[in-house]
Amino acid sequence: MTAADVHGPWTDPGWESGLTDRVREYWDVPIPRLPDAALALFLRQVIAVGPVLQEARHRLAAGRPDDTELYDGELANAVEQAEGRAS
Repeated sequence: MTAADVHGPWTDPGWESGLTDRVREYWDVPIPRLPDAALALFLRQVIAVGPVLQEARHRLAAGRPDDTELYDGELANAVEQAEGRAS
């Protein structure tokens, strides 16, 4: 499953930014193959939250970060924020 499977094909927002570049880069990547930083990005941007949150929880439980986070604990923080939005 990819973000495209959840939200449809990528559509150009009509502007360029680092954020849109990063989201576009990972849009068609299967969620289990996303780096931890991309999982955190998708959670913060509310993209494919259900399957991304499931994968992020699995990764955190495994305790093997992939060293792509912008800061230590970024993925855990994004999960906490996503869970807070859901309650």
